[in-house]
Amino acid sequence: MADVARWYVVHTYSGYENTVKATIEKTIESRHLQDVILAISIPMETVTEITESGVSKTYERKVYPGYVLVKMIYSDNTWHVIRNIRGVTGFVGTSSNDPTPLTDDEVYAMGVEKKEIIVNYVVGDTVRILDGPLSSFTGVVESIEVEKNAVSVIVSMFGRETPVEFELDQIEVVSQ
Repeated sequence: MADVARWYVVHTYSGYENTVKATIEKTIESRHLQDVILAISIPMETVTEITESGVSKTYERKVYPGYVLVKMIYSDNTWHVIRNIRGVTGFVGTSSNDPTPLTDDEVYAMGVEKKEIIVNYVVGDTVRILDGPLSSFTGVVESIEVEKNAVSVIVSMFGRETPVEFELDQIEVVSQ
């Protein structure tokens, strides 16, 4: 488990996020740490503001000001490298010396990493439900919304056809 790369949250001085990211990237390059510090991210969002004159202005802003996310294999060495970057005040965790990695759900919710799901079924296919209270039921795909990670399946329950929504990876095609 110790050699698995996880995402950690690094606290920085306000306004130092880009500097910290650039410094970490230079340090990785100069010390050849590419195999233990894999990625650095500053989550951004696009904001569109409409001014009083009616002109819309679009810009990027930090989702979590004062924080930088680092994907790394945690060790005393990687902790020391990150902790000693100018502008870093510490890691987020139970203590600055004991950083807590983000869970997979937190990483996906923050949009840092995207789960890629390959959909191998189309509308009209007969599918089996893999997960949840209807697992092992079969149904017919009614609609697929990849952007929303949703698929609607018509399932026959209690003698009625009922549309049920699932996540894309909760169903599989029934082999003909």
